[in-house]
Amino acid sequence: MARVGDFVKIFKRCFVLVAVLYFTVLAAFFFDQRSLLYYPTHTYTPLAEAQANHAFQEISVRTEDGIHLKAWYAPAAGKTCTIVFFHGNGDSLLTAAPVADPYIDAGYGFLLAEYRGYSGLPGTPDEVGLYRDARADLNDLTARGVPEHHIVLFGHSLGTGVAVEMATEFYVGGTMLLAPYLSIPKAAQAHYPFLPASMLALDRFENEKKIGSVHVPLLIVNGAQDQVIPPSQGLKLYALANQPKEFHSLPERGHNDAFDAFTPLSLNWLERVCPEN
Repeated sequence: MARVGDFVKIFKRCFVLVAVLYFTVLAAFFFDQRSLLYYPTHTYTPLAEAQANHAFQEISVRTEDGIHLKAWYAPAAGKTCTIVFFHGNGDSLLTAAPVADPYIDAGYGFLLAEYRGYSGLPGTPDEVGLYRDARADLNDLTARGVPEHHIVLFGHSLGTGVAVEMATEFYVGGTMLLAPYLSIPKAAQAHYPFLPASMLALDRFENEKKIGSVHVPLLIVNGAQDQVIPPSQGLKLYALANQPKEFHSLPERGHNDAFDAFTPLSLNWLERVCPEN
């Protein structure tokens, strides 16, 4: 009986130790989650030094909560639509600028949006803040004379959550999503299956719940080898979306190397979606 009692004591101690370690990990994840979600660059590179497309001009926007941001904007030249790009969590104005080149070359307008706290801009990124930043960009664009229905939203990775939210708030002409997720908790669960991400996540970007409220032409594309966001999440999001919609899976493409294959698909889609005048 003594041996059984010793075993029970050891088991209890091990259980307590594991529980303490687990809840320590939970606490660390909870308090550090935004540093895991956002990877902002803290230096602003002036447009003149960025070697970006010469059609870009730097514009300033002010958010509803008083933060002054910058964006890079190339007005449309020949096409009616202007694309607004929301980049991923580790990009910036500088690193995302090359995405715009083929669209500008094709005559589309292009607004390269930036988030608070990124590219050396003021503020700290969070979900509510990113929505405010996007609203400021879209309101500025319409104030420049671009009608809402001539705007096409384009989100990559984290930016797909911003694009989906804006598609529920603005009557845009279309939305393009590259490497989208169902929600941040479900994307996190794929990497941290031992954590209750759905309970802990502060910034949720619930694409899955919002996509049914999007009633504009939709293009969803995933890299079939995406190791960051499970490609199945994009397919599930597509299944929940309203018509008209289009889905493509890119063989042998991952999370950050899909732009070259995405571009011709999106240009073809834009030709069908954007009005002639």
